Amino acid sequence: MNEMHELGKMIIFFGIIMIIIGGTLLGFGGLFKIGRLPGDIVIKRGNFTFYFPIVTSIILSILLSLIFTLILRR
Repeated sequence: MNEMHELGKMIIFFGIIMIIIGGTLLGFGGLFKIGRLPGDIVIKRGNFTFYFPIVTSIILSILLSLIFTLILRR
């Protein structure tokens, strides 16, 4: 039962963090060019556009790894 309590607290914590990040991106979306970084793949052919944010994904992965390492360090 204690494990479920801890899991619930962790899910609530990450939910609050996601709300903060989402609000920040909505509020300051024009200032941050996340998602359109040099190195992201964009293919345009007529009325078809394929977008693959590889560099954005790598940077977000590094940032989240650092954040989780700092938070979960004991």
